[in-house]
Amino acid sequence: MPIASSGAVRGGLLDRVDDARRRSDELFGIVRPDALYERPIPERHRIIFYVGHLEAFDWNLLHGVLPDLKAFDPELDRLFAFGIDPVNGSLPADQPSDWPRLGAIQDYVSKIRAALDEKLEDEGSFGRAPDGFSLETLLNVAIEHRLMHVETLAYMLHQLPWHQKVPHKAPADRIFPPSTPSMINVPSGVAKLGLPRASSVFGWDNEFEAHEVEVPAFEIDRYKVTNREYLEFLNSGGYDGRELWRLEDWHWKTNEHISHPAFWKKAGENWLFRGMFEEIPLPLDWPVFVSHAEASAFANWAGKCLPTEKEWQRAAYGTMEGKERQYPWGFNPPEGGLGNFDFERWNPAPVNAFPRGESAFGVQDMLGNGWEWTSSEFAPFPGFKAFSFYKGYSADFFDGKHFVLKGASPRTAVCMLRPSFRNWFQPHYQYVYAGFRCVKR
Repeated sequence: MPIASSGAVRGGLLDRVDDARRRSDELFGIVRPDALYERPIPERHRIIFYVGHLEAFDWNLLHGVLPDLKAFDPELDRLFAFGIDPVNGSLPADQPSDWPRLGAIQDYVSKIRAALDEKLEDEGSFGRAPDGFSLETLLNVAIEHRLMHVETLAYMLHQLPWHQKVPHKAPADRIFPPSTPSMINVPSGVAKLGLPRASSVFGWDNEFEAHEVEVPAFEIDRYKVTNREYLEFLNSGGYDGRELWRLEDWHWKTNEHISHPAFWKKAGENWLFRGMFEEIPLPLDWPVFVSHAEASAFANWAGKCLPTEKEWQRAAYGTMEGKERQYPWGFNPPEGGLGNFDFERWNPAPVNAFPRGESAFGVQDMLGNGWEWTSSEFAPFPGFKAFSFYKGYSADFFDGKHFVLKGASPRTAVCMLRPSFRNWFQPHYQYVYAGFRCVKR
């Protein structure tokens, strides 16, 4: 059947498409043109790939269901869909000369935007979507895919030398009293995970199907672990304590000579924080950003554990009465005084900076200011069905090698603050804006 799409719904989504494009254009705009062919993180593509990839993804997703659209550069469609894959699982070895020139890529981007926009603004009927998926679903996929890349690319550009970026002035930091670590009792109860299949709310395939799980009582840190607390772990020899690390984590740490968080830099006897545009003295009350392996070692050192996905969910959205909130703070829409999210800041804020955003149990800073590692492996919910038009989005990572993160970072778009959203990364990836808090059971 034709894709059903009301003008009002589609109009709102097209406004969001424009806003997402603006976000990605602004992000690429902080990179000096001569640095677009750099590779700040060895495991990732060169920056230039992503300039073309975002449009290639939209084209490959949408042009088959919009009428009378023919590919004008299939070679670039393929290149920017997958990149230049490394051989035998090794690190990428492509050279800048292997990629098209910037002008050709910008022309490709402009042509795709113009062609898609012309069809999307047409009120006429559309072709069939895969397995009956609506145009609204596909547009949400395009929007969130782009916004996810705006965030993950920020991780990458964070590692780019400052002289290769256009400086931006950061907003002045408000002063808060130092946070005092404490733990909150969360009574046993039910946590709701996922979205119902019939929901009108967009979700990715790994967010379905909705289900309830029993959660025994536990204690959880009121705040994310701070740089101050993590510095105590480091100074106590935490990186040298073999008993604190899983075997595979110890081998990674040793082989890669990991001795501190990737966002820290030693300067004499002091530590600095590597910001997006400058180094600053380590802000002790900001959340520490670390890999899952480092977070797990700290939890062991502290005599605690990382929370499971269901524990985190209950602490964030549950209530004493058993009902669940839409957000940790209640049902009011997200806004700046409730958390550090939606591109408002490049850097974290103190973990106690948003008391208005605390959960029903009194746990603070659960949405924004840094994703939070859990101990749960990324796995399908009961009733999982891969998107037929994007089969590998989740399923390729149900491999026992990725862990679920919940919450959000300063660079997470507001549309992904829904309770069912799940992020995931491998345990040895240090570059994510990801912190953690601990539990006791």
